[in-house]
Amino acid sequence: MWKRFIVYGLLGLLAEVLWNGFGALLTGDVLLRGTTCIWMFPIYGLAVFLEPVHYRIKHLPLIARGGIYMVLIFAVELVCGLLLRSVLGMCPWNYVNKTLSIGGIITLEYAPVWFLVGIIFEKIHDAIIRIENSINYKAK
Repeated sequence: MWKRFIVYGLLGLLAEVLWNGFGALLTGDVLLRGTTCIWMFPIYGLAVFLEPVHYRIKHLPLIARGGIYMVLIFAVELVCGLLLRSVLGMCPWNYVNKTLSIGGIITLEYAPVWFLVGIIFEKIHDAIIRIENSINYKAK
């Protein structure tokens, strides 16, 4: 579990840097500067807790699975954002100026993104399990 926590944390950091880097292009930054903060590592690592959900809902249609992941990701984003804001006095992300913002912590504008991230998570999880099984098989 800890290994997958680390993998999800690192993949999340990488994805965020890429997302922000390509987003910077929209503001004219041709160097595609992407940033994140180290607080995001454990937050992305929490994706390990989506694994049991994946096993329970994998029989559902794609639209249902994506919707479930989207709601769960919004919930984690909200709880983590409020926790960081109460402990640090600020949250690493700020959606105050977004039209569909809720408390500046989440924005419903990201609903399609979190839907897609959930579906991508399934593919990443399945790949990690295949790799682990292959390593364990070779070790025997």
